Amino acid sequence: MKVSRRGNVPPFFVMEVMRAAFARERAGLEVLHLEVGQPSTGAPAAVLEAAKAALDADKLGYTDALGIPPLREAIARWYRDRYGVAVPAERIAVTTGSSGAFQLGFLAAFDPGDRVAMASPSYPAYRHTLTAIGVEPVELPTGPEHRFQPTVALLEALDTPVQGLIVASPANPTGTMLSREDLNELAGWCSANGVRMVSDEIYHGLTYGTEAVTAAEVSPGALVVNSFSKYFSMTGWRLGWMVVPDDLIRSVECLAQNLFISAPTLSQMAAVAAFGCTSELDAHVARYARNRDRLLRELPRAGFTRLAPADGAFYIYADVGDMTDDSEAFCRRLLDDTGIAATPGVDFDPARGRRFVRFSFAGSEDTIAEAARRLIAWRAQA
Repeated sequence: MKVSRRGNVPPFFVMEVMRAAFARERAGLEVLHLEVGQPSTGAPAAVLEAAKAALDADKLGYTDALGIPPLREAIARWYRDRYGVAVPAERIAVTTGSSGAFQLGFLAAFDPGDRVAMASPSYPAYRHTLTAIGVEPVELPTGPEHRFQPTVALLEALDTPVQGLIVASPANPTGTMLSREDLNELAGWCSANGVRMVSDEIYHGLTYGTEAVTAAEVSPGALVVNSFSKYFSMTGWRLGWMVVPDDLIRSVECLAQNLFISAPTLSQMAAVAAFGCTSELDAHVARYARNRDRLLRELPRAGFTRLAPADGAFYIYADVGDMTDDSEAFCRRLLDDTGIAATPGVDFDPARGRRFVRFSFAGSEDTIAEAARRLIAWRAQA
């Protein structure tokens, strides 16, 4: 029987690492989780209370495909209050996580055979989702000289035109960010060349001394994706949103009606309360900042000296080319020898990722401190 080629995409290797880590835990052995991009904290208290109230009311039927009005309005206020940008609630689409947003956005903006550029390294689901819908990912090899971000020069060096550009600031796996000037330059190039910008902003709120700029400020034609998973500490609630340009809103709505019906109703009702929880959430960010400082201080003592600038998110991307040319095997040894789970760079850069490893510092301070101690001891024995 026929099997579609759409599923012929690489696995998400971090999930493979998590499987090995969970197997180790089932065997009664300790694991320090530095592999997963997930806050170690739960949802804010007010969100939990709102969810309990929604359950008690038992009004959890389908919603409008673009989301419940109170949540769309709360998101619009978030852009006004946080960024000083007027975004009508009518242009907000609530989605099943940022993953649902990317699927809807890519389907609405691009046709099979189109080409979409992105930095390499980058979040692997960009490539895999585009590939599954017949759109060609075009990787822009970036390095420290580009701060691991796309540039107009890299785009202009392409032999064949592209129809889209994905930007991420802060980025996964590097944590690097685009300045307002850089984002403006990329947005201007996209506008001049008829290229749709897609801005992944799911790590907004998780920054360390650098201002995060939304593409909604610089490009009215950009698709802007965000999520409740990272800053709002609600990964399992599977809730995200998009700021959708006027010319795509009806397409996104029709696709959402057919593919998802609506985002999870309980999550939507609870998430309205999340925007009043910034004091609690900013305390998490302060902890991430302490974890980041510790790793930036301790990793060089373990021999990890070539690190991407971790301006935001909760990752450090380390060049381990002087230690190994096989980051998958390196991460397996690291887990077996120390109990530390980390993610090999092949997830983010198929061509050069065998010499990179990503460490997440989203865990507790005790976890990060113990991981640093074990890394230093492990490398001392190498």
